[in-house]
Amino acid sequence: MPFLPTFDDADDQFSLEGESSTVKNTQTPDQRVRVAVRALRQMQQQLENVLDMLERGEDIGDPGMFTTDSSMSMGEGEDRIVEGVFDGERMMGTDGVKYNVPPNYASKSKLVEGDIMKLVIKEDGSFIYKQIGPVERDRVLGKIAIDDFGNFAIKTEGGENYRVLTASVTYFKGEPGDEAIGLIPKGQTAKWAAVENVIST
Repeated sequence: MPFLPTFDDADDQFSLEGESSTVKNTQTPDQRVRVAVRALRQMQQQLENVLDMLERGEDIGDPGMFTTDSSMSMGEGEDRIVEGVFDGERMMGTDGVKYNVPPNYASKSKLVEGDIMKLVIKEDGSFIYKQIGPVERDRVLGKIAIDDFGNFAIKTEGGENYRVLTASVTYFKGEPGDEAIGLIPKGQTAKWAAVENVIST
């Protein structure tokens, strides 16, 4: 599916924090695993509930199915906080939900796969994202490439392809064929890279 084009800060409806690209207080692999396990357990529980209702022949539209426990509810005047892991495009929350991360925020913050994030959902419905546990980074050097669907990637001399957000390319005014430096999680397999810089030809 093609990426949506980037949008100007003036039109951004999200309140954003922590746009610094400086890597500090890197999250350990064990901490990232714990966040991922919590998300998977939440998803498992939700799937088991649906299967149980189907096996009993109950109506999935039953309002009772949509009740939430106290850890998931948001009382009047309270903010809801969700932690999760950035997957290159979205944040996989510990509640099993994938939250869309604004492309301009991900691009300016140079978010990398595996970064731990916190999302604050305000009472008025606004979202505030914050990077709370950046992973260690490696740099890759390659050229910007584009496929038939308008998706961008960094293609290295070694033949690796790392997808990048369209917003990252447009932010640096990059074009296909330009040299680009990407950031990927250190020592891990990655499908996505964050664009650190573009060298126009």
